[in-house]
Amino acid sequence: MKQLIIIAAIALAVTTPARSQALVDPDKVAPEYREAAEKRRAEQVRQRECALKADLDKVLPRDRTAYLNHCLDALAAKQ
Repeated sequence: MKQLIIIAAIALAVTTPARSQALVDPDKVAPEYREAAEKRRAEQVRQRECALKADLDKVLPRDRTAYLNHCLDALAAKQ
């Protein structure tokens, strides 16, 4: 039993934590896809701004989706 615990501890220590999706870098994609990459990056920035705003406003997990959708709609209306 002790060996099993040691093996499990080593396995947990070796694994890397999951990371969120990185921002798209338009300079690292092929020229024909650059415009789409720029649009995707702008969308990712807007999503991160709204997520940060939700964290600062301490939105409950059950209300987070509605809050984020409303925030993204408000940002789209401004543009």
